[in-house]
Amino acid sequence: MASRVNRGRLRLVEAAPAPSNAPPTIPPGHAPASGVQPSHETPLAVPAVAARGSQPSIPGIGGIDAPSVTPTRAQLASLSDAQLVALGCRHETAALEVLYRRHAAFAIHLAARIEGSSRDVEDIAHDAFVRAFERLDDLTDRGAFRSWLGSIVVHAVRSRMRRHRLMSVLGLKTAEPVDLDALASPDASPHVRAQIAQIYALLRTLPTDERIAWVLRCVEGHDLDSVARLTRCSLATVKRRISRAQKFLDEHFVDPDAHDDQALAGSAESIAEGTLASPADQHEEVPS
Repeated sequence: MASRVNRGRLRLVEAAPAPSNAPPTIPPGHAPASGVQPSHETPLAVPAVAARGSQPSIPGIGGIDAPSVTPTRAQLASLSDAQLVALGCRHETAALEVLYRRHAAFAIHLAARIEGSSRDVEDIAHDAFVRAFERLDDLTDRGAFRSWLGSIVVHAVRSRMRRHRLMSVLGLKTAEPVDLDALASPDASPHVRAQIAQIYALLRTLPTDERIAWVLRCVEGHDLDSVARLTRCSLATVKRRISRAQKFLDEHFVDPDAHDDQALAGSAESIAEGTLASPADQHEEVPS
């Protein structure tokens, strides 16, 4: 009989009304009403967006100052590389996507120019982006993302070239043909395309580091300081490598249209500068 009374009390007893001076109860996930201050004893459930409030906001993001606001693609596209890198360090995948679309063409063209072939260059560029995004916190000058990415691409191509040369020496792999469609300008004549093929055939006989330095200087048009940064070596070393490569090309390049030694000297460099696909194409963004 007593147990029935107890069960009845458990079912029928209601919570006593809160005293008039007690703070209102706030359901989890709801903000308090205007003018109402939550009690220190009342725990509040913080929404997931508000939980990111401790992250610093990036100034100059077109009015997007609150970290809880997700920037649109158009707003991200208007940001500089430094701002996108800062967002990328906070694991904002949309910012990383914009960086990829902005610099993918540059990475692919750079790999193709050095390699002399378009085969596997997209994989090289993809791997370079993966490595760059994994090490994004290591980039001290966030505005130099493009050149930093370029150095990663150069290093990846260099490793691939050295590996292929070793395999060719061992007879495990034949040399890949020069991909003129990826290198020559669409307006280049058949005669000029043959000259470009000759240049790259000669370059493939050079040591890998000399070949890369010459291509970056004479084909890509980088200044010596940029070549040193891209190849991660000293300026003096870059000068020696380019000089040796240029001397070799001057001695072995055959131009049927050259009638004297002076015209022949440097002809390989002039052809590379004037008839290869324009480096301006590297600035095209990958479409969305």
